[in-house]
Amino acid sequence: MIDIHHHLLWGLDDGSDSLETSVAMARLAAEQGITHIVATSHASNHWTFQPDAVAAKAAELRAILAAEKIPLTLGTGCDFHLSYDNLADAKLNPRKYTVNNGDYLLVELPDYGLPLNLTETFYELQIAGITPILTHPERNLTLQNDVNRMIDWLRGGMLVQVTAASIAGKFGRHAEKASQKLLADNWVHFVATDAHNVNSRPPLVHEAKEIVERKCGKEAAERLFVTNPRAVFESRTLGEQPEPRHVFADLEDNRNWLEKLLRR
Repeated sequence: MIDIHHHLLWGLDDGSDSLETSVAMARLAAEQGITHIVATSHASNHWTFQPDAVAAKAAELRAILAAEKIPLTLGTGCDFHLSYDNLADAKLNPRKYTVNNGDYLLVELPDYGLPLNLTETFYELQIAGITPILTHPERNLTLQNDVNRMIDWLRGGMLVQVTAASIAGKFGRHAEKASQKLLADNWVHFVATDAHNVNSRPPLVHEAKEIVERKCGKEAAERLFVTNPRAVFESRTLGEQPEPRHVFADLEDNRNWLEKLLRR
């Protein structure tokens, strides 16, 4: 499995607090069957994204993983917050923030409310050559109450990542229910851990994968835990995806109505 959202590098944000914790997180992830991790520190007003520090810590951790024979391939990226300064810089330097300096960017919303003009923001990122991946929308209280607010973003090509712990009920009933709906409607492209440590936010995926296999089938689980995240890790285009339910339904209804009108 490939984990594209994981706060593995120490001392950069509210994730790992030490090199020892990072190694423990990596070991636990490998035991879960994770083979690749994108180390994603926050890029926000509170935590400044530091590409040089990220690269140095990633190199140090890779050496330790190799020495301790922990079978993980480590990439880098960030958990991108939609501040004015971040957006301005990302448009000028799009590969600074993306996964492995490729085409995909993890975009995080606040837990409460939604920033204004998100449809335009996602479009502007795409114009800059970035494919936005919306992280854990099931944990945003506004979207929990109305996931249909995501429809315009999905129509525009935005991708969606939900948290394994949400699927397993570890973020509460509302997040669990929202994640199940997103999965059932084929609005999810990736499942990731969003791990921060080995205690309260560990990199556990087994339970979530079993739930997805049971509710959506093994093919869906393979796509969400392996195939799609591997494409992101390698900066490749995602393969064919199942049709998202309800996203284009009204457009199809309008087209059918127009066709009927023209045949009269």
